[in-house]
Amino acid sequence: MKHVVAAADAIAPGGRLVVEAGGKRIVVWNLGGEFFALADRCPHQGGPLSAGQVMGHVCSAAPGEYSYDRRGEIVRCPWHAWEFDIRTGRSVFDPRRVKTRRFPATVECGEVLAAERFAVAVEGRYVVLDI
Repeated sequence: MKHVVAAADAIAPGGRLVVEAGGKRIVVWNLGGEFFALADRCPHQGGPLSAGQVMGHVCSAAPGEYSYDRRGEIVRCPWHAWEFDIRTGRSVFDPRRVKTRRFPATVECGEVLAAERFAVAVEGRYVVLDI
């Protein structure tokens, strides 16, 4: 089922919005005009990812060498510092086994959007979660 959660311009690039949809608490991020949605719950002990610090990823090819990339695409749980990729929901430390739930997020135009069995005839673009 689709849920219209916000006007697309209500979430600034680099920003986030916590919503309730389908009985779930979800955090929606705008990464440069692309929208991503994760369960607002760390799989470790349930910490709120929406309250976590957003950062990039530090990589090291050799001792004394490092690079910082993916700025603004990693969220750190505020309780125990577990880190997750906002785009995929997968953990940074063990992406094969540990992840938080991800929900498809799309942007749809108001003139063609149908939600809750009622046609919506509103101009604009809206973030829609498919739950």
